[in-house]
Amino acid sequence: MSGGSVRTRMRSLAHDDDGSTLLLTIFYGALALALIVVVVGATALLVERRRLFTLADGAALHAAESFALSQIAFDGEQPSPQLADDAVEAAAADWIAASPTPLEGVQLVDAQSLDAQTAEVTVAAVWRPPIVSLLLPEGIPLDVTVTARSVFVD
Repeated sequence: MSGGSVRTRMRSLAHDDDGSTLLLTIFYGALALALIVVVVGATALLVERRRLFTLADGAALHAAESFALSQIAFDGEQPSPQLADDAVEAAAADWIAASPTPLEGVQLVDAQSLDAQTAEVTVAAVWRPPIVSLLLPEGIPLDVTVTARSVFVD
C-alpha cells in the first residue's frame, strides 16, 4: 500500500458524513432525558410545597379558632376573640400531629398570635426529588408561613 492511497482514503473519510447523525441522536436523547428529569423534579417540588402550604393553612385556621368563650372581649358592639400565643401553638401542633401527610420531616417552626385576633403559623419540611440524579439536589428544606384571622360575623 502506498502513502498516496492512504492519504486519499483519509481525505475521503474526513468528508464522509456516515455516523454523525448517531452522535447527534445520542446527544439530543441525553439532553431530552436531562430536561425530563429536571421538569419532573420541579413539578414534584411545586406539588410538595402546595401540600405543605395546605397543611400549614389548616393549622393556622385551627389555631385562629383556638380561643375559649372566656377569651371573647366586647369592645363596643362587636365581640372579638383574644388569642393567646400558647393556645395558638398548641392548636397548630395538634393539627399537624393529627393530619396524615406524605411530607418528610414536617415540623412546626413557629406559631403565634400577632394581634390577639390573627394566628401566624410557620411549618417546615424536607423535599426529596422523585428521581435521583446529578442534576437535582438530595433534599431542599421547604417552609411556609400562613396567617389566619378569627372574626365574628353578625
